[in-house]
Amino acid sequence: MDRLDAMRVILAVVDAGSLSAGSRALGSPLPSVSRKVAELERYLGTNLFVRTSRNIQLTDAGRDYVEAARRIIADLEETERRASGEYQTPRGELSITMPIEFGVRHVIPIALAFIEEYPEVTLKLVTSDRLVHMVDEHVDVAIRLGHLPDSALFAVKAGEFRLITCASPAYLERCGTPSGPRDLPQHDGILFGPLPMFWGYRVEDEDVMCLPRARVTVNSAAGNLAAALGGVGVARLFDYQVSEHIRSGTLVRLFPDADGELRPVHIVYPRQGLLPLKVRAFIDWAAPRLRVACTGLDCA
Repeated sequence: MDRLDAMRVILAVVDAGSLSAGSRALGSPLPSVSRKVAELERYLGTNLFVRTSRNIQLTDAGRDYVEAARRIIADLEETERRASGEYQTPRGELSITMPIEFGVRHVIPIALAFIEEYPEVTLKLVTSDRLVHMVDEHVDVAIRLGHLPDSALFAVKAGEFRLITCASPAYLERCGTPSGPRDLPQHDGILFGPLPMFWGYRVEDEDVMCLPRARVTVNSAAGNLAAALGGVGVARLFDYQVSEHIRSGTLVRLFPDADGELRPVHIVYPRQGLLPLKVRAFIDWAAPRLRVACTGLDCA
């Protein structure tokens, strides 16, 4: 039995939440994954999982083994990076995760230019609006929007953005223009997310929380923008989505003096041992370029 291979299989199953999901993540047949798990359990003389019809639960022995396996795999990968010269010149695969809309618009072009400058680096680009666990999912760098929670991650500020309230000219011609945030309950709106959250504003030194009538609810930033451009109602969108539309007049910014505070854009990375040169080189390359990109988002 290849014990390192078995460790990687176990970690994939745990991270995916089930044997079948682990097999898909590994690109390996389910019977092969099940066999490797069973062989490891026989070798150790204990059960690592309690299997249910839908998922798996780690036993106490399983939790201890998984924790140790993560350390072993991380140490091995660190050693391999040293041996391959990754700490002497930027090279190897660089895994970057980013929010979908912001990433497509701003991060991916910067990342593609980066590998032209550093031809020994390859990219793995993951666009996702969920919060990726960087260590468990072997991600080198993450682009995060908004204020960061306390964590063991390191961060470099690389710009700012804000939420913009806007509507299409067609909607405003049909339904009138709200004079301020307090008029929003009399207007149709596009709500983003599964639960309605009030929109916050600062009006004459007072915090105001308002929400339009829900005409459409969307679950993606792209859907939010499409509905706004379609004239359905008032929307609250990120400035990096709408700056060009506002400049061209296809969307109208409604409350420039009351819209929310600026929020930070960070480049985030875990720090375990020496920082690979590919990560340091990308941060040094991307941070000033993201700052320039974010500076160009002025929607005034």
